[in-house]
Amino acid sequence: MATRAVTTLDKAEVLDGLFTVWDAIDALLAGLSESQWLAPTPLPGWDVRAVVSHIIGTESFLQGIAPPEPDIDVNGLDHVRNGVGAMNECWVRHFAGQPGGSVLQRYRAVIEDRRRVLGAMSEEEWNAETRTPAGPDSYGRFMRIRVFDCWMHEQDIRVAIEQPSSDDELSGVAARLSLDEIAATLGFVVGKLAQAPDGARVEFDLTGRLARSVRVSVDGRAQVVEDFGGREPTATIRVNALQFTRLAGGRPMCPIRPQDIDLGEDKDLAAQILEKLNFVI
Repeated sequence: MATRAVTTLDKAEVLDGLFTVWDAIDALLAGLSESQWLAPTPLPGWDVRAVVSHIIGTESFLQGIAPPEPDIDVNGLDHVRNGVGAMNECWVRHFAGQPGGSVLQRYRAVIEDRRRVLGAMSEEEWNAETRTPAGPDSYGRFMRIRVFDCWMHEQDIRVAIEQPSSDDELSGVAARLSLDEIAATLGFVVGKLAQAPDGARVEFDLTGRLARSVRVSVDGRAQVVEDFGGREPTATIRVNALQFTRLAGGRPMCPIRPQDIDLGEDKDLAAQILEKLNFVI
């Protein structure tokens, strides 16, 4: 049986994005008051400290560090849906009540360890197949997913403390790689989850500082394509790219109004796709 090819990604570029977003989060956290550490984020049940605790936990897991024992059965919490969510909550509860400065010190320590390990990784190790949140793929793909996850959490923190990214920050490598990761899932979202019919041609027209177009063609199966071969899309979703990332992550930055999104001609299919977008988180 044929083995699916893994995603080959440039190690230097992905690590540039990952280290950049880690630095951006550090810079945000360094100036926070204790009340800002407790500011609620768009994620149910999580304040800024909880988001940082989650990042610490994930990077600790990748270093082979087991989660701390929780003081309650975390599986009973409303926002815990699976084993990964339960592991996240172990770290969140572990750091609950600790001052922000202590959490920041732990964040810096685990990030320093991860930088060292990733920097020393060989190209063979980087391209080797491993388990990722998107299924079996290269370790490099896993690290692009880490860029996406950490960048999304950077935006969660920014929303909580009301410090939105500047245009220059949105032009950086971390934002671009995060959109690359979202784009890589859109064939599955359009074909498998939204059940777009054979022959559908869906264009995501993303506007603003992160502007790009992503096209998905359904021909037996749905896949991302460069173009539609001169044919027009049968469904179009036109939305600000930053807002699109928030929709894709299941946490819109603000209530969505009809005028915020242009659904093109096949509004039913476009609306169905939008409804399934939050699969990618």
